[in-house]
Amino acid sequence: MTAQPFNQTHRAGLVGKLSGECFDVLVIGGGITGAGVARDAAMRGLSVALIEAQDLASGTSSRSSKMIHGGLRYLVSGDVAVVKESASERSTLHRIAPHLAQKTPYVIPTTNLKSKLMLRAALWAYERLGGVAREDYHEVWSREQLAEREPLIERSQLNGAVVYPEFLTDDARLTVATVRSAIDHGAVVSTYLRAVNIRREGDFVVSAVSTLPGDQSEATIKARAVINAAGPWVDQVCGLEGDQPARLALSRGVHLVFDHADLPVRNTVVMRTHDARRIFAVPLGQYTYIGTTDDYHPKFEYWPPVTEQDIEYLLSSTRRVMPDAKLSADRIVSVWSGIRPLVGDGSGRASKELSRKDEVWTSSSGMLSVGGGKLSAYRAMAERIVDTLIKNHAFTARPCATGEVPLPGGESTTLAASLEGMDRVQAERLARLYGTEAPALARVALETGLVPAEARHAVLYEGAQRLEDYWARRSSRAWFDEAAGLSILVEAAEEMAGLLGWDDARKKAEISNCQDIDRDSRVGFITHTNQLGGAGDARAAG
Repeated sequence: MTAQPFNQTHRAGLVGKLSGECFDVLVIGGGITGAGVARDAAMRGLSVALIEAQDLASGTSSRSSKMIHGGLRYLVSGDVAVVKESASERSTLHRIAPHLAQKTPYVIPTTNLKSKLMLRAALWAYERLGGVAREDYHEVWSREQLAEREPLIERSQLNGAVVYPEFLTDDARLTVATVRSAIDHGAVVSTYLRAVNIRREGDFVVSAVSTLPGDQSEATIKARAVINAAGPWVDQVCGLEGDQPARLALSRGVHLVFDHADLPVRNTVVMRTHDARRIFAVPLGQYTYIGTTDDYHPKFEYWPPVTEQDIEYLLSSTRRVMPDAKLSADRIVSVWSGIRPLVGDGSGRASKELSRKDEVWTSSSGMLSVGGGKLSAYRAMAERIVDTLIKNHAFTARPCATGEVPLPGGESTTLAASLEGMDRVQAERLARLYGTEAPALARVALETGLVPAEARHAVLYEGAQRLEDYWARRSSRAWFDEAAGLSILVEAAEEMAGLLGWDDARKKAEISNCQDIDRDSRVGFITHTNQLGGAGDARAAG
């Protein structure tokens, strides 16, 4: 099947379509969970609508650690089901979207024979629980091999390392691809449409209003079932039906991006922190990012702050492992901070100790809400939710097939070398982000330039409505581009303006919005740099 475009340039007609029928199911939330549910339900033959208050993946699903991994550490806490599911789902994603599941070795330094044996025992269990292929079994590096293969790591207290493969993804593009697949199978999707009222009149009736600047659209959506997959905003959507007890315990995770030359790791390095957590240094193209923090965060917000404490925690933890790395706050290229919608248990435990297992509950009206869960297991989580939906409403539906049908861009493996006219860095990036759609985009780029080609594709095929959508989530230039991609904003805005009908004032406002997001994200580490007496450089000044 050729993927259908997700095009919202004719917004009035799309919003009107939402009000024109009674759907089997309305999904509220356009993160990876809502996207997965919408795709699964649509592929089983149900009529599906999805609305999102902002852009697809605009919350947690563009601010994760961007890893598809089995969560080896959850074996320690006894979450065997989480580990088994997440580990096996890695191979499923690699099958349906090979460009969005790029294999990367994880290097875990070890200090003594006992720690190495314990880690190997855990990995043996992990490999068997997840059905890991033999060629992906772990290996052991001696201290000499570690010195040769990861020379940046301080080795005076180490006896080597244990190495095993996991996968990297682009979380936002995974979400967009999943939504596009849902649309291919008949789902009706609109972003920048916030639910403001939910009531039950036999069927559910959901009132929604536009959050897009200058747009006054409203919709009244009827559905036989509603699934609340709003991530950190799940409790607020529950509240639209009346007072509901809060279920979530929100946790904030921060990541820092550096030029790869400043932190030249060759593989993903797993580092132990002073408070017994694990953080990562992850190479990605011309950059390396480190993360993540894990602290309770009481507010549900799209752009949570990055504090001085976050910066110092990540920098000091990384310096302990790699003291020769050129790490300082003024060398940070970009940062991102996201909120994890964990389900609280009332125990008062630290957020790092809470289970990542998903949990589904039903309101008195019959609305299903979901919290928790891991990016790695989003597809299996969606399958369980749709199974419950079908049982609760006695829907007639086909079996789940989401693990067999490729996502857009994932129909086959695309090699960077096949992209004519692109330099190596551009070609590798396009193949990684766009998969089988990369060759067509590259051909357009030769005529228009790469940024206009990407921006045009974002609007006409991926539902982008604002400059921020392209800059931060369709292209990842906000995180992985020189000076956080600020230099391309004008060029991208010009291309999007012609497609979306923006006047000069709107273009200026869109550019300013992105600049404000970048500036606000840097407040914590600019302060940190100033306190250390550094002047900072152009990257920190934004």
